[in-house]
Amino acid sequence: MKGYKTIKEMCSAEIEVKHSRFIATVAPCKTEAEATAFIASIRKKYWDARHNVYAFFIRENSTKRFSDDGEPHSTAGLPVMEVINHSEITDIAVVVTRYFGGILLGTGGLVRAYSDAARLALQNAEVVTILPAKSFEIKCNYSDYDLLLKLLEEFEVKILSTDFLDNISLKVAVKAELYEDFKLKCTDKFCARIPFLEAEDIFMGF
Repeated sequence: MKGYKTIKEMCSAEIEVKHSRFIATVAPCKTEAEATAFIASIRKKYWDARHNVYAFFIRENSTKRFSDDGEPHSTAGLPVMEVINHSEITDIAVVVTRYFGGILLGTGGLVRAYSDAARLALQNAEVVTILPAKSFEIKCNYSDYDLLLKLLEEFEVKILSTDFLDNISLKVAVKAELYEDFKLKCTDKFCARIPFLEAEDIFMGF
């Protein structure tokens, strides 16, 4: 499994070119259905705009789609798609909304405007790196808990949940490349007192 980049949450940016407003909105989307729903929501929000141009790239099946939404062929959707490609960000959808300002921009002007708006929105977004990881449960007694927390911190292990019962049960995730080293270190530190339940392969942001 290889890692990839995406964005943490929806964000937007706006530019004005010769009185036309270009509002770019970006959102994380894991499926084509999510991307389609996002595009529909932006069209509903900006229902009175002249154009709602979009592009999206979904890792699943390497799905790429874009639309000029009435702008001249290849002057809008394709430039936005190229911005996404160059950013190397995936599982993302971008909609650039245009409110026409009364002045024609020409082919080159449209390409620049849509590209600049999309690029600015991506620059404003918080990018996260999603890496292969192992998710698993570990249990410890209360006397070992503080030492275990230090070990978790040393290996940048993320605690997903904690249950304080007769023993302490933690659901955690660690980068896949660190899993075996972490497991060996735990075995050494705690003399095999801490059992590891079966690990699951996942992707997670670090």
